[in-house]
Amino acid sequence: MAAPDPVVVLLGSPDAPPPPNLAELEKLAVIRHATADDLGTALPGADALVLWDYFSRALRENWAAADSLRWIHVCAAGVDSLLFDDLVASDVVVTNAHGAFDRPIAEFVLASILARDKRLHESRELQREHRWQHRETLMAAGRSALVIGTGGIGREIARLLRAVGIEVTGAGRRARTGDPDFGEVRESAQLADYVGDFDTVVVIAPFTAETENMIDADVLAAMRPDAHLVNVGRGALVDEAALIEALRAGQIGAASLDVFVTEPLPADSPLWDMDNVSISAHMSGDVAGWREVIAAQILDNLRRYADDPDAKLSATLNNVVDKGRGYVVPGGPPTA
Repeated sequence: MAAPDPVVVLLGSPDAPPPPNLAELEKLAVIRHATADDLGTALPGADALVLWDYFSRALRENWAAADSLRWIHVCAAGVDSLLFDDLVASDVVVTNAHGAFDRPIAEFVLASILARDKRLHESRELQREHRWQHRETLMAAGRSALVIGTGGIGREIARLLRAVGIEVTGAGRRARTGDPDFGEVRESAQLADYVGDFDTVVVIAPFTAETENMIDADVLAAMRPDAHLVNVGRGALVDEAALIEALRAGQIGAASLDVFVTEPLPADSPLWDMDNVSISAHMSGDVAGWREVIAAQILDNLRRYADDPDAKLSATLNNVVDKGRGYVVPGGPPTA
């Protein structure tokens, strides 16, 4: 007798369309649609959970109902909004959208750097004022950038910045030389010792207990007074209050911020009105067609699951997250 189709809970939001390949998913599994409000009734007996609403924290409150869960797929690169102690300690395998947003975010970072160095923000303001004001701009070639975070997105950023002549160094959990994308990687725990060597500092580290507020007052004070901070990781990687003070005091020159501690960014945040700050609405990875890309990742992993549901999932599924670290470990799934 053939094994029954797996039961997959698709956690969405009321105002968002379902995955564009839903019909293909339904050929492989029994799909239960749920929102945060009714997740607890959808989970019992389910084999898998897909967080199409990828920032939802609803599983934590409904964990007791997940009596058969073996696999969770998060439709985002970061899984910090999902992980909690009981899930980390469980045998449930977590996969994510690793790779889907690498190039889009890298292009966004490059655009942010060029917009500042070519003074495009100033040009737009002058255009509004109908003012013709000649200015000089900076060459990308020969400038320097520190990319904090050496995962897939960080590596794509490094490759793209190098392509326009920017000298790139990485910062990660451990220092090393001879890295194929960064050349040199410095230890991120010692940021304040060397962050002042760079024109641009790009933040794309995974958000964990160790990286929270890694860009603090000490790091900001050590940066160059004309340095440009670009945050496309998580808002909580940066001490936001310290950043505001550093921008006001001229400790750093500018910030391009796509992520914030509170999203949407509150209307009364001082960041809105700072001339040396560029704000975007957590959209650096959201190029046209991104839903199709992550939907294809779901389908691929669901096929792998359905083909051999009794297999060791950490060995058969793509993009398996090391739950202890909070991200996909290069070289394959975690061994423990």
